[in-house]
Amino acid sequence: MQTFSRIRLGPAASWLRDHDPELAATRRAGRTAVVMPALFALCSQVIGSPTMATFAAFGSFSMLLLVDFTGPMVQRLRAHLGLAVAWAALICLGTLVADETWLAVAVMVVIGFLVLFSGVVSSVLAGASTALLLAFVLPVTSPVPFSDLPDRLAGTGLAAAASMLAITFLWPRPAADPLAAPAAQVCRAAAGQLRTDASLLAGGPGAPSTGQCRATADKASAAAADLRTVFDATPYRPTGLSTSSRATVRLVDELTWLSGILADSAPSPDGHPACDADAQTVRRSAAAVLDEAAALLDAPHGSPDGLRSASECLRTAMADMERNATARLPVHRGGAGTPSQVHPVIGALDLSFRAQELGFATLQIAGNVDRAAAAERRSWFERVLGGEPGAAATPLTSARERAAAHLRPQSVWLHNSLRGAVGLGIAVALANVTGVQHSFWVLLGTLSVLRSNALNTGQNAVRALGGTVAGSIVGTVLLQLIGHHGTVLWFLLPLAVLLAGIAPAAISFAAGQASFTITLVIMFNIGQDPDWHIVLLRIQDIAIGCAVSVLVGLFFWPRGATAAVDRALAEAYRESAQYLAVAVEYAVGRCGTEPVSADAALQERFEAAAAARRLDDAFRSYLAERGPKPVPLAEMTTLVTGIVGLRLAADAVLGLWQRAGASQPEPDRAGARLVLLGAVGRVSGWYRDLAAVLGQDTPVRDPLPRNPVAEAELVESLRRDLSDEHGQATDTAVRIIWTADHLDAARRLQPSLAAAAGAGVGKPS
Repeated sequence: MQTFSRIRLGPAASWLRDHDPELAATRRAGRTAVVMPALFALCSQVIGSPTMATFAAFGSFSMLLLVDFTGPMVQRLRAHLGLAVAWAALICLGTLVADETWLAVAVMVVIGFLVLFSGVVSSVLAGASTALLLAFVLPVTSPVPFSDLPDRLAGTGLAAAASMLAITFLWPRPAADPLAAPAAQVCRAAAGQLRTDASLLAGGPGAPSTGQCRATADKASAAAADLRTVFDATPYRPTGLSTSSRATVRLVDELTWLSGILADSAPSPDGHPACDADAQTVRRSAAAVLDEAAALLDAPHGSPDGLRSASECLRTAMADMERNATARLPVHRGGAGTPSQVHPVIGALDLSFRAQELGFATLQIAGNVDRAAAAERRSWFERVLGGEPGAAATPLTSARERAAAHLRPQSVWLHNSLRGAVGLGIAVALANVTGVQHSFWVLLGTLSVLRSNALNTGQNAVRALGGTVAGSIVGTVLLQLIGHHGTVLWFLLPLAVLLAGIAPAAISFAAGQASFTITLVIMFNIGQDPDWHIVLLRIQDIAIGCAVSVLVGLFFWPRGATAAVDRALAEAYRESAQYLAVAVEYAVGRCGTEPVSADAALQERFEAAAAARRLDDAFRSYLAERGPKPVPLAEMTTLVTGIVGLRLAADAVLGLWQRAGASQPEPDRAGARLVLLGAVGRVSGWYRDLAAVLGQDTPVRDPLPRNPVAEAELVESLRRDLSDEHGQATDTAVRIIWTADHLDAARRLQPSLAAAAGAGVGKPS
């Protein structure tokens, strides 16, 4: 890659790389441009079967251009083989029912719903939905005697065989996720910074200088910036929505989050090494975890034992640091001076808390990397059924439960599936009733522009018609220029297919429709005298399909996946803010002498986790929605990942006080309780306000500033009872201060979330 990047690209190649990052669309289009015309020529000119030619051409078009399966090559070949078997079954069914209009319409609705709704089960099925629908649309819109079925299946078989050879030998898709390598680099750079900071805290003759610490910090920041740049430039297609890919997408924001914590937790030059032995251990343990995470990102099919062992060591180090924290509390130290020195109690615990925060973030990253790698190690059967890594239930049971969860009126996936199925059924009925020639293109027009909300459907209908008209004009001009030299069309066909594959991703939806129309004009005129009248038929066919899609889109639930994400985000932020508030209320209750139950906090944790799972489903639906996204993926992912940080703060508070011993008779801490309750009220209130504006055209509240006055009140309220009768600092005092720190960590998330929401997330869709 480094050698290639140094090659000076021409203007055309540079433009293509700018508009098609990773050349994903170009790769698919290039394969199709080679295979599709070759099969069309073989079947029509050599074998002499127009039926075989049609199904071989559109079969290869579907299997090479409309899908791009991920994973190891063996997994991809199995997925293509499964797609070929499904094509054969659907062709048989479509041929069987095509003669009876009512039966064709009914079966089209059922098949359309099953194919579209099955995408909720797994990313494999979601990515293959258009290709599967095409397998049924093609035969059901072209009735023929059942004796023609063998030719149809033979053409499909040729397409499947050629497609499997093409994905293996013609520019194979990279197996590695494009984000994995830069994410691994961030992990290694962050590990280097953690070790350097720990060495500075330890002191001694071999301690690094301030300049060395700054250099490692700059290296970690640069790696994080590079990762973000790659992420922003990486296209996100429906076929990339695997469990592993979604985990890697979230990893980007988690590593960005870790980089921010590293910047905030960098030790001062003096380091106070004598007070932070446990913090040094936690930093080194976190560095070991990040190194193991980087190794697993580089080789996801390797063993996860090293990462899991390092994570367990980090948990042990964090528990030891928490247990020993009171020994470092400066009970007798006075306080005055700059804001960082006003409260020596907070200052003394700050490095250990920062280490704890780093540990929590590192464990979150490790869990995500482990999950992504486990998803890559799944079998083909588990991938097809969307089996979750580490789930206790069998893949079939999980798939059934996931599908059942979306059989409810609020499910956008259910709305989309019903709307798409009814739209295709109406299109079949219209095509048969009106007797439109080549009614297949009516169905294709419906399928190509139907989106998950009425506004997008209308916009894409206009683009589709505009592109079709433009393509028809170009096709007419070509036919006029060619005249009776029909052989020229064979040379133009590969170029037209190549352009039809690249244009939707690199130029626009309308350009893709225009290129596709030109391809159809060429195909329908090969082997006969070029006839420009075909372009008028194409405009008529596509216009009917577009009209059907707009009608159905307006009729069925005109709110789309963007609105569903807004609602799910709002719910998740409300539930997570409530969880944080209840966790702090539990902490405040533990400050007294009466026993307090954690049941309410545990119930809120369950509700927050359930809301986060619903958000993940909505986010996946949003990513699977075809067409342009109203908000860049980076901003949307920031908000989705913010839920993780908010819940992590609540989890940390709850766990901190659950691990506390039995309550002992201690001085009243009413002042400290009031400060904590006031702080959590402000922080959770901000997140509730954020939830309220998502989906509304309302400005986001400014992030909360740091509150040194509240910090002073907290320490002052604890000053009289920071130590017990033996002069030892109390566990309760330390836990109160750390609870306040966790609330401050939730506050520090707000600027990035406010910026993401202000960038367009949550505006009406």
